[in-house]
Amino acid sequence: MSVSDTPTPSHTQTERVLSGMRPTGALHLGHYHGALKNWVRLQDELNCFYFVADWHALTTHYENREVIEKNVYEMVIDWLAAGLDPAKCTMFLQSRIPEHAELFTLLAMGTPIGWLERVPTYKDQQEKLKDKDLTTYGFLGYPLLQAADILIYRAKHVPVGEDQASHVELTREAARRFNHLYGREADFAQRVEASLEKLGKDGAKRFEKSRKKFQETGDTKSLEGAMDFINQHPDLDAAEKERLQGYFKGTGKAVLVEPQALLTEASRLPGLDGAKMSKSYNNAIAIREDKASIEQKIKRMPTDPARIKRTDAGDPARCPVWQFHKVYSNAETQAWADQGCRSAGIGCLDCKQPIIDAVLREQQPMLERAEPYVTNPAIVREIIDAGTDRARAVAQETMRDVRAAIGLAY
Repeated sequence: MSVSDTPTPSHTQTERVLSGMRPTGALHLGHYHGALKNWVRLQDELNCFYFVADWHALTTHYENREVIEKNVYEMVIDWLAAGLDPAKCTMFLQSRIPEHAELFTLLAMGTPIGWLERVPTYKDQQEKLKDKDLTTYGFLGYPLLQAADILIYRAKHVPVGEDQASHVELTREAARRFNHLYGREADFAQRVEASLEKLGKDGAKRFEKSRKKFQETGDTKSLEGAMDFINQHPDLDAAEKERLQGYFKGTGKAVLVEPQALLTEASRLPGLDGAKMSKSYNNAIAIREDKASIEQKIKRMPTDPARIKRTDAGDPARCPVWQFHKVYSNAETQAWADQGCRSAGIGCLDCKQPIIDAVLREQQPMLERAEPYVTNPAIVREIIDAGTDRARAVAQETMRDVRAAIGLAY
């Protein structure tokens, strides 16, 4: 691959996926099984935008700016090693697109503080990171910055784990509030009336009856029936359909798109000690870690504390190694490990060897994909530059509509 080789993704899919990661440096196998493996799959199915959330890194590590640049490019190399392909997805840098900050600022004008304070991770992170001063507006507002990251690309899908679903719901609320405050056209009522006339007298009457029922009781069947009726009506154009949808739901024109959380199943790989895998816990295996280090770490993994001697029977449920078998081993190997542990038929080092082999086998193609980027970092920078240019063009288009809706297009 040459330095100038920066392919442009070619997707016929219009549905956009948006996700990002904070640049914490080299990634570990927990990142791969928890998110990256899913990202790689999605790039073949949808129009995927993946961004380096370097502004988000500052919300909790604003005093450690020296490492951000190195961490950014180490992380992107791991993305590429995992299988992300610049010919299939768009990878970009958040801080190089100032429109993110502009939309964040405009959303903040109408977002109640209570919405931010009730996000579950707000108090949770304050408890976990007591050594840091998180009494900042940046930390309080980071879920809204996340919302701006998503909404500015009009993403329909956001792949997240269940613990992050609340952030997507806040994004939906922010979009809904924005559309309600600013989505109505100056002559909205007159335009709705004109669109209703196209439904015919009986159709408009049924539509109004369903609208009243939905807005009074939240009846989902009324909503679904009305949306199907509108979408299939031959006399309405796209703008009229969108307008009537907003009228039915009690909102305005959808300037910003409400995304959906894409709760895809991910393999949960714990750390070497059974806790969450994290570099700060010193229990992680890096995606590009050397073979000798991987072998040593897995061989030293703690096992069932009841197996003091080789002849003692164990219980896989109490052993962190078993969690690795659930991710890396097939049914036959799992049955061998389970039976061997319970009967003391195998020793703990015997049980660990298939895990060592599987991790190294999984890692080998990653090392091969990473090699050209490690030896020539300029390629990585060019991929990010090209992706950032593509992403910014989309962000600028959204912001033109946002400014016009608010009345800032003068």
